[in-house]
Amino acid sequence: MFLRRPLELGAYLLQQAVLALEDGTVFEGVSFGAPVERTGEVVFNTAITGYQEIFTDPSYCGQIVVLTNPQIGNYGANLADNESIKPFIEGLVVREISPVPSNWRSEERAEHFLAAYDIPVIAEIDTRKLVRLLRERGAMRGIIAVGAHDLAALLAKVRSAPSMAGQNLVSRVSTAKNYEWTRGIEAVSASDKVPAPEEAAFHVVAYDYGIKRNILRHLVQIGSRVTVVPSDATAQDVLALKPDGVFLSNGPGDPEPLATQAAHVRQLIGKVPVFGICLGHQILGLALGGKTYKLKFGHHGANHPVLNHRTGKVEITSQNHGFCVDPDSLRDSEVEITHLNLNDQTVEGLRHRSEPVFCVQYHPEAAPGPHDSHYLFHDFAAAMKEHKS
Repeated sequence: MFLRRPLELGAYLLQQAVLALEDGTVFEGVSFGAPVERTGEVVFNTAITGYQEIFTDPSYCGQIVVLTNPQIGNYGANLADNESIKPFIEGLVVREISPVPSNWRSEERAEHFLAAYDIPVIAEIDTRKLVRLLRERGAMRGIIAVGAHDLAALLAKVRSAPSMAGQNLVSRVSTAKNYEWTRGIEAVSASDKVPAPEEAAFHVVAYDYGIKRNILRHLVQIGSRVTVVPSDATAQDVLALKPDGVFLSNGPGDPEPLATQAAHVRQLIGKVPVFGICLGHQILGLALGGKTYKLKFGHHGANHPVLNHRTGKVEITSQNHGFCVDPDSLRDSEVEITHLNLNDQTVEGLRHRSEPVFCVQYHPEAAPGPHDSHYLFHDFAAAMKEHKS
């Protein structure tokens, strides 16, 4: 038993909590979220800002997220910053929860936002040590538990939890029915000069594998009417909507079990321009005859350098993925590798040599993150314009 006594911090009576990893490593801390037990793959994100966007990114379904920024919650949480309908992380691990959220847009404390969705938060642990461990040994299954528990029983639970490899998590995050999205990028302050969206000239059908709202905003911004469809929509379903382009979204889990989704996408190639991001990139890679593999600890952050082979320029990118397309599986194919990760030489972008079909592994909509890659949405608009003409 590891619980010794409740801890007092200001007006809060806090319980002790534990993060146990499948290799037997245990971190003791303090619970700030829901007093529940959750398992998941433990990954770390190096972004300095944008924690609420990380919480609500459906691509984190099935994962416990460690944030390397030492203090989280200092600007609170608000409805406008959500990237989806709710948080999808399994749990949060941080060094310190800010005792005072301070921002004019704040509506509630970040940890209270998570607690409302039954998500545990463990703080007051050495996140630097934890991240070094994950870098050396790779992403591991873990469990967050609050209160009194038997450590041996916790380790047995985490070791019996499903591995991320082989998991199809898209069904847990995708919409169940079609819907329209109409909002473009919105200013967050009077000094934020955001141009009005282009006049709607295209109809984009977006597959929802776990889509982020900022992607939808960018699609509207380039002049699109957007229809979002479930992840299992067939090519016939999509073509019946008469799209000018098809978008393949980000999402969680292993791409290899998504053979049905890849088959649907394969039937769209040559009929309509296709643009994919993140899991959409991996599904498109599978549709084009490639294979995917799992990374040791994944890419999760907002400062990853990527070389664009077509321009020779380096883009600083926002990333969140644990799997990659195998470049050897696409040799002697109609696929060109357009972008390369400069940290580990993994594939970051693909393009069909003769069809208007392209994708990137990183997040050009960057929420959070830099704006170097916004041009990809305009490339998609150009492809749709040429296809229409």
